[in-house]
Amino acid sequence: MTLSPRLLRLWLGICLRSTRWQVSGSPRAVETLLTPGQGSVVAFWHRSLALSPALWFWARPQEPRLALRFLVSRNPDGVLIAKIVRPWGIIGIHGSSSKKGKDKGGAAALRTALKEIQSGSIVGITPDGPRGPAEQVQPGAVVLSRLAQCPVVPLGMACTSLRLPSWDGLSFPLPFGRGTLIMGEPLFQPDCPTLQTALHDVSHRAESSVRQQSSHPADRLWRMAGTLLAPALTVMLRVRLHRGRELPGRLRERMGLGSIRRPRGELLWLHAASVGETLCAMPLADALLAARPEMRLLFTTATVTGSEIVARHPLYGQRILHRFIPHDVPRWLRRFLNLWQPEGAIFVESELWPGIIAACAQRDIPVMLVNGRLSDRSARRWNRLCGPAQRMMERLSWVAARGPEDAARFRSLGASPVYEDGDLKQDAPPLPYDETEYARLKALIGERPVFVAASTHPGEEELVLQAAENARKRQPDLLTIIVPRHPARGPELAARFGLSRRAADQDPTPQTQIWLADTLGELGLFYRLAERCFVGNSLAGKGGGHNPFEPLRLGVPTATGPKMENWREAMTTVSDTIHIVNDVECLTRWLESPLPPVRTTGLQRSVVSVLRDRILKTVER
Repeated sequence: MTLSPRLLRLWLGICLRSTRWQVSGSPRAVETLLTPGQGSVVAFWHRSLALSPALWFWARPQEPRLALRFLVSRNPDGVLIAKIVRPWGIIGIHGSSSKKGKDKGGAAALRTALKEIQSGSIVGITPDGPRGPAEQVQPGAVVLSRLAQCPVVPLGMACTSLRLPSWDGLSFPLPFGRGTLIMGEPLFQPDCPTLQTALHDVSHRAESSVRQQSSHPADRLWRMAGTLLAPALTVMLRVRLHRGRELPGRLRERMGLGSIRRPRGELLWLHAASVGETLCAMPLADALLAARPEMRLLFTTATVTGSEIVARHPLYGQRILHRFIPHDVPRWLRRFLNLWQPEGAIFVESELWPGIIAACAQRDIPVMLVNGRLSDRSARRWNRLCGPAQRMMERLSWVAARGPEDAARFRSLGASPVYEDGDLKQDAPPLPYDETEYARLKALIGERPVFVAASTHPGEEELVLQAAENARKRQPDLLTIIVPRHPARGPELAARFGLSRRAADQDPTPQTQIWLADTLGELGLFYRLAERCFVGNSLAGKGGGHNPFEPLRLGVPTATGPKMENWREAMTTVSDTIHIVNDVECLTRWLESPLPPVRTTGLQRSVVSVLRDRILKTVER
């Protein structure tokens, strides 16, 4: 062997092995390539020929029994390439299509390749080689697939490289760079246009992914900030654990660690921040699981209360797995994504984390934002960081906004495409409740009028208590049930106002005027007990509001404060039904007024089915 092949092999080996490769694509393609004895064809453009050993370096450690062959021309370049890669266990089959009546060994090479496939080997082929035209599929790969009755896996490869001035623009890799290898959906006996389209798609995605991975000042600053903050975040996690806001034994999940391993097969990642977003996402999770019986969902939340909602799902621990989302620290995110390797990531409402979105983009994991919510305040904050915000938005595969206002804000920050599908919370079923417990509490309460103040925040309980006291002058038997947004505030509120607590197993008695329902996930029960209700986070503090559809869907007359900025479009939908109270006096008058009628028609929309189909289409790319 001459010195030239040795030097080239040494250089290629250093470059390809020092490149940080991100491997992704169709689960069926991965299964096809990693199943020993199942012959198949792998097709890639000729310009990626020098990068193709990266596939072998990835596949062989996972399945040592694999055998890889590749079709290469008889000319000196083809012989040189075969000599370079042979020590790596990649065996060349020499021959190419005949031209101008000159036999170049194509028929013999095709017969040899067919035998290799039938014996279980993977055969690589460049459908536009050996002399082009570039990126124009010739019939060799198609004929081979049909004769062998095996699939063709289109392969897109790109990395930090030089483009040589050759007919195909050959990519020559550079060391210590970044690379992407994407396997498209296996094609069974395709025609030339179908294969050409698939190769264009995976190649474009691979090149786009490498561009996304390229270093950018904003990305470097964000990664640096996350790395520097890691020790402080670790201390903060310990403090949260002490305060009961983290679960013992699951703290490591915040750092991307955990004992559970990824199940085989298709896995989608669905993230919701807390209780409201989790409840909102549940119908979508059910629709996705029903559409794909073999698929599993990795459901992450940011809060313990959100995790408790997920744990109540009947498929929890089977097809729904729960983890706490790791903090936006580069090393922690790498661990998380290395472990779970999702086919797609779905974020709910306003969960926008630049580091997480960038990490997914680098691995060609499509990131989709559903029920997109962007308040005026948040939009102004992101606009101050216009460069990083635009780069983050451009990395999103698409955004499904709640309505025109949110959609306009996302578009102004650079997101595209942005759809206006409507509010996912309008698609939610009525809140669940325990029928036995409802009957028991109803018997205890009797015919007393019940006023429920739901999802209250600090500063609102005082206003509600004052209005309830005023209303009892006309309705002495009025029972007020306060349901704080965060049940952990229960002991403090009980001590401050002298209230009996549901969490302490203290039931309301005929003498009870105010009852504190400081439990989680029982709003459906209390709304059904209510004669009328008030939805909090709307009368004091910064506000923003909570879901007004939940009580209205149950036919409960509902009031909110004026601070419903996060629900402006929803409030327009229910404007003729819901009542706005500005202060204690307004709330008192509403409590003393006759019960208003509630319009429930138009509160249900089919948003879930639209989102489900778009998500599945996106991950099937």
